Amino acid sequence: METCRLAKEKGDVKVFAYKCDCSNRKEVYRVADQVKEEVGDVTILINNAGVVTGKPFLDIPDHMVERSFLVNALSHFWTCKAFLPAMIKADHGHLVCISSIAGLVGTNRLSDYSSSKFAAFGFAESLFLELNILRKSKVKSTIVCPYFIKTGMFEGCATKYPLLLPLLDQEYVAQKIFNAILEEQVYLLIPKFSYFAIFLKQIISPKMMIALSEYLGMDTCMTSFKGRIKAEELQAEAERKQQ
Repeated sequence: METCRLAKEKGDVKVFAYKCDCSNRKEVYRVADQVKEEVGDVTILINNAGVVTGKPFLDIPDHMVERSFLVNALSHFWTCKAFLPAMIKADHGHLVCISSIAGLVGTNRLSDYSSSKFAAFGFAESLFLELNILRKSKVKSTIVCPYFIKTGMFEGCATKYPLLLPLLDQEYVAQKIFNAILEEQVYLLIPKFSYFAIFLKQIISPKMMIALSEYLGMDTCMTSFKGRIKAEELQAEAERKQQ
């Protein structure tokens, strides 16, 4: 709804917004049919939904593990199944997967989030290759792997070296993604230091990788995690105390 409001403020006359639980396969297909009937075929699909628990593995309830995979990974399957056929038929379109740096390297207290983002990355990359083998290269793919974005979802997370791995502003990331779509860039890692860090992961030993993780503060970045819900609760509590 926020995107809808911003678009209208920019002067766009026709803006459509739909509410959908993307973790529910049947609801995704139902809303997709509604979109195609009321708006037409979708030509750019951005899979951006995400949830995070931020707990040690053994503290994560089973239903929250399932929710992480349903929202962060399986929803991409349902949306692509719903909208990709029309793109293939027209030989035109763009699939955008918002994965994460945590979808390229495992992260402490993010076992469910990281693994679901690995799954999203693997799905998007496989689909990119599959489309090219089908000679449907005009259906483009962009796979985005940002560091933590300041949306509230990672409220409380810390970064040891903000110049190397800064907490990212939403507007900055959105502009980077917009540019990547225009330039038909397949892989986008944000910030640029991430390219070097991921390259190092491939060539150094596990012991060196652990040392690098500790040096960059990846082992403790989630220690002070609050998350969006807890952050809102803390804000409400602070406001009550002021009254």
